[in-house]
Amino acid sequence: MDQVMKVYRNYVGFTGRADRKEFWYFILFYVIVSAVLQILDRVAFGGPQIIDSGRHWVASHDFQPLTAIFAVISLCPSIAVTMRRLHDTGKSGWWVLIGLIPLIGWIWLLVLCAAKGDPSPNGHGEPPEGSRAA
Repeated sequence: MDQVMKVYRNYVGFTGRADRKEFWYFILFYVIVSAVLQILDRVAFGGPQIIDSGRHWVASHDFQPLTAIFAVISLCPSIAVTMRRLHDTGKSGWWVLIGLIPLIGWIWLLVLCAAKGDPSPNGHGEPPEGSRAA
């Protein structure tokens, strides 16, 4: 939980480095909380419904305010931790934009984030605590 709180406390920290542990714990937390909130939204606000729009029937999308609020709150921290993770591998934080390419961009970004970080100082600072070379 300390790793997740570290990300939220440093929510606008786009400089520096984040190790794999910090990044992946945040991703795990985000996925679990999003899944729980989606279930709560579905229970509280119902699932998809068929609505008569006048001329034809339309399937409405789920109303998910809890999930949407969590996503907005977590947007900036998730971009920041991804950029810091890329810095740890020696890449520019602008590589986060590769995720905008459909399908292949997300895969490429995940591979970059899964790569081992530089054990020595790089252009983005000292290695994160706990990942320093002996």
